[in-house]
Amino acid sequence: MKALRQGKLVGPVIGFLWLFVIVTTVAVMMSFITGAAFRPGLIGTLIVGMGLGLAAFKVTNKWALIGGGALATFALMLVGLGPVLTGEGVTFTHKVLTALFVGIGAGWPLGAMLGGHPMGEMNRHEFEGVVISFLTGFGYVFFTAIVIIPFYVMVMTSFKSQQALLQNPLDFTLDLSKGWGLFRSYQELFTDFGFGSYLWTSFFISVVTVFVTLLFSVPGAYAVARLRFKGAAAFSRSILLIYMVPMIVVALPIYIVFSMTGLRNSLFGLILIYPVTTIPVSLYMLQGYFRGLPAEVEEAGLMDGLSRLAVIWKITLPLSLPALASVSLYVFMIAWNEFLLAFMLLDDPSKFTLTRGVASLNSSEVPRQHLMAGAVIATLPIMVLFLGLEKFMTKGLTAGSVKG
Repeated sequence: MKALRQGKLVGPVIGFLWLFVIVTTVAVMMSFITGAAFRPGLIGTLIVGMGLGLAAFKVTNKWALIGGGALATFALMLVGLGPVLTGEGVTFTHKVLTALFVGIGAGWPLGAMLGGHPMGEMNRHEFEGVVISFLTGFGYVFFTAIVIIPFYVMVMTSFKSQQALLQNPLDFTLDLSKGWGLFRSYQELFTDFGFGSYLWTSFFISVVTVFVTLLFSVPGAYAVARLRFKGAAAFSRSILLIYMVPMIVVALPIYIVFSMTGLRNSLFGLILIYPVTTIPVSLYMLQGYFRGLPAEVEEAGLMDGLSRLAVIWKITLPLSLPALASVSLYVFMIAWNEFLLAFMLLDDPSKFTLTRGVASLNSSEVPRQHLMAGAVIATLPIMVLFLGLEKFMTKGLTAGSVKG
């Protein structure tokens, strides 16, 4: 085991593995940006990666590692042995940018992973620190890539014309010379496919679902957290049992009941069924938060003559605004993205939600760029909302896990 902890062995191995991660990422990125062929080169990756891995022990200046990695990559690319191999249509500028990206992506992280460690034998703590740093960096790169790449492909495809897609479906470059013509697919979705109505319907149903969910979950969660009654503990533990039953199992009974009662193909039917899927988790999150609030504040309000409802309205709810905001965001996201029930219960295009409208574009009669544009329209608002209110979401999920 001690032999495996030698810095002279750990450095080249970590350098090669990390550089392979970076060159794969850069090759995919440059292929998407330029439309030309880029792919990882094993020989060049081995040479540059091992060199950077050894240099990272001695070179304390990370800019020197970046420059050295970029120059070595560029030099090997010129002779066809670079960490990133190129095909036809790759210009000199593209090669320079590729080398620069590889240098930045490899030099700086390797300096952070290996810098300060001995080239001789490492102790267990140092060795594990290097391995954990590599795995952490790999996780960041991998999970960022699998999120960004599909979204990038979706956005770029939505800007394409039907002719461009037929000529080369894998060309994800952007032709800026078309100007506002790039947004033609989006314009046609609103003018010809009624996406303005879909947006309004999804927004309306999501807001009403949030209101109904809070209307039932706030008093329910408060009762579980504060009041003492027979069966309170059992009720608290069984709140999330509904999630043990997959929605697909109850889809057919819901369809039959809604058809018999005339609620199918109506927005009122969705407003009835959506809160059923959101109230349990809202109860769970809020009762955990309510338990974390100091009971003495509410008791003081009761001693001052306030009723229990007045205490909830004037004391508990103002103190619970972060949890209410996170629950509202969570419920809104569920209602906005819900597809199964909308697909099953809605047949009239004038009543489609946004997800149902996007699904209707998945047809051989509808150009593929329209489907991608619809997916962008459905994804972008909720993404912006989530990123803007993420801190409330995190607080609410953490509060819901507090054990009272």
